[in-house]
Amino acid sequence: MTHTFRYAATCPKGVENLLARELGELGAVEVRETRAAVTFAGPLEIGYRACLWSRLASRVLLNLSEFSASTAEELYAGVHAVPWEEHVSAEGTLAIDVVGTTSGLKHTRFAAQKAKDGIVDRFRERTGSRPSVEFVRPDLRVNLRLNRDRAILSIDLAGEPLHQRGYRTPGEQAEAPLKENLAAAVLVRAGWPEIATAGGALVDPMCGSGTLLLEGALMAADQAPGLLREHWGFSGWLGHREDAWHALIDEADDRAEAGRERLPVIVGRDSDPAAVALAVACAKRAGFGKAIVVEQGELKTLRAPRGATPGLVVTNPPYGVRLGESASLEPLYALLGERLLAEFDGWQAAILTSEDSLARATGLRSSAAYTLYNGTIETKLYRFDIASKNVRAEVRRASEGRSAGAGMFANRLRKNLRHLGKWARREGVTCFRVYDADLPEYAVAVDLYQGAGSDGGRRFAHVAEYAPPATVDPEVAEARLVEAVEAVGEVLEVFPDDVAVKVRSRQRGTSQYGRQDERGEFVEVAEGGLCFLVNLHDYLDTGLFLDHRPARAMIRKLANGRRFCNLFAYTGAANVYAAAGGALAVHSVDLSATYIDWSKRNMALNGFEEGRGVRFFRTDALRWLAEERRRVQGDLADPYGLVYLDPPTFSTSKSMGERTLDVQRDHGALITDAVDLLSPDGVLVFSTNLRTFKLDHELLAPLQIEDITTATIPPDFSRNPRIHQCFLVRR
Repeated sequence: MTHTFRYAATCPKGVENLLARELGELGAVEVRETRAAVTFAGPLEIGYRACLWSRLASRVLLNLSEFSASTAEELYAGVHAVPWEEHVSAEGTLAIDVVGTTSGLKHTRFAAQKAKDGIVDRFRERTGSRPSVEFVRPDLRVNLRLNRDRAILSIDLAGEPLHQRGYRTPGEQAEAPLKENLAAAVLVRAGWPEIATAGGALVDPMCGSGTLLLEGALMAADQAPGLLREHWGFSGWLGHREDAWHALIDEADDRAEAGRERLPVIVGRDSDPAAVALAVACAKRAGFGKAIVVEQGELKTLRAPRGATPGLVVTNPPYGVRLGESASLEPLYALLGERLLAEFDGWQAAILTSEDSLARATGLRSSAAYTLYNGTIETKLYRFDIASKNVRAEVRRASEGRSAGAGMFANRLRKNLRHLGKWARREGVTCFRVYDADLPEYAVAVDLYQGAGSDGGRRFAHVAEYAPPATVDPEVAEARLVEAVEAVGEVLEVFPDDVAVKVRSRQRGTSQYGRQDERGEFVEVAEGGLCFLVNLHDYLDTGLFLDHRPARAMIRKLANGRRFCNLFAYTGAANVYAAAGGALAVHSVDLSATYIDWSKRNMALNGFEEGRGVRFFRTDALRWLAEERRRVQGDLADPYGLVYLDPPTFSTSKSMGERTLDVQRDHGALITDAVDLLSPDGVLVFSTNLRTFKLDHELLAPLQIEDITTATIPPDFSRNPRIHQCFLVRR
């Protein structure tokens, strides 16, 4: 059986979601973003592939052990317990890198010394000899990460930072360079892989030593960024599999050879002759000497390459942090904007800078902006669609018409994301509500979804507009929605194609929410360590009620050792939680064939196939409840220890005949009948999203009812505590 390892790949801040997507595409599983890193799992081959092919990672760490390390003694014991003799020989060399601190370990040098003692003492006890310490290219480079009184020990598979591609000698950089993996992130955010596939050209008008050009060429050629490296940290590791590594190298060689035949036009310019010479030397060293053209020239003479297919202009110009006050650089950015408008009609452009004012100085209206960290400097990558109609005066008028309200919305969204993002990272929540009509003028609900599994690394946004009152001009409402969607893409850093937009109108009379689209696209997301499929476009709701997150967690705890029934099961998220919690049986009831199929897919995604107590009933829930109630009371069926009842506010269908379901009118009978399914110690969880709902205490007086609504409202819905009501009901 292939062994599965746990890994962590570090990266610059702001690149986590891109790296997670990249690792998922490389075949990693259980991909999860953390601060400046992504954790994942897979066989050893996945670790090798990440080292060779990741354009975005800084290091790839293979986890060996995790343990408490609040004191030096705990650290020593945890390190000593690892079987180091399986990883390095007694005659070998090692080095230890320490990141972070704990309550009792405040100095990284001291922590490194204690970790080294734990390793060498183990060797002395078992072999009488010990490895020596070597900081430059040791046989084994150990990474020790300390945080919250915990320690994670790992092997640094790369040995040296992955941004060191091999085409640049140490110190061979122009002023204020970008690290290669950050340059790769800039290109991915700018859409270069897609543009290159379509044959579009790449131009950097202020290329410095050519990092963006070189990384762009590697992407366009499908060349592994690690193919030129001469040293890897795993080469001296005793667990290294040379055959697996060489198979990957052979594959990468074949792909690069084929890819170089289809390189698009790649052109760089810079006014500094020394920088141009560096860029040319690096291009030759990387094997792109003929494919990358680098010229000396002033920005004012910038022109699009003759005959080139319109593509991407990308650049990292000087910005205020490194070369003086921003105001003095605004003429440079204005000139860049003018040249782009004059020469690059139909192209895309991407500019990395530290100041909004510099981006505005171009006179261009950005289509998206993404936060990236160049070391400790917070920067933004602005994307632009260059078009001849996008002249400075028109852009200025458009900005003046939407600036105040749109700016307030973006600021509120950014503030909410900063606050809720900390909570979400702490709790491991990857799908949550970021905004819910906080500003009356922008009456939308915004949910952020992080992809998982096959969609790992992708980020999605769901924007649901509440129907504006009749007093609001429809054109004004539409303009505000456009502004909101633009801000969502920019602030949440979601690609435009991954923002789903819906108009939600208030349900009246017998109307019901209908299908919104016909895409049939499902996205895999994670919650509570489980996986679910959501559909962001086709239905008003996505298939995962985010406000019910705590209720689902409670169901998992209550389900252990009980038979579980989910009435009006929808997409079966509660089923998955119950099964994961150890339910003896999981029965799902819903009239919709779509939802029954969706429930089956969600269960299967988590390893719970139909059969062995997992059953699905496609039928009218009211009819099924009446029949099952008679069976249980007649001892013809086993009772349930846990029933989940979350009926729609109002429902009617052809299958129900002339009957309708109104949760306010019918909840008393529903709850009473559902309780009859329970064993003596059973529990009914009843929930409703009807905001005006009032429980019929008189009718339900014989039952024990506990209102747990407050405990089931998660922090991301705290501004809207009427989003649902939830009760525990017992006999």
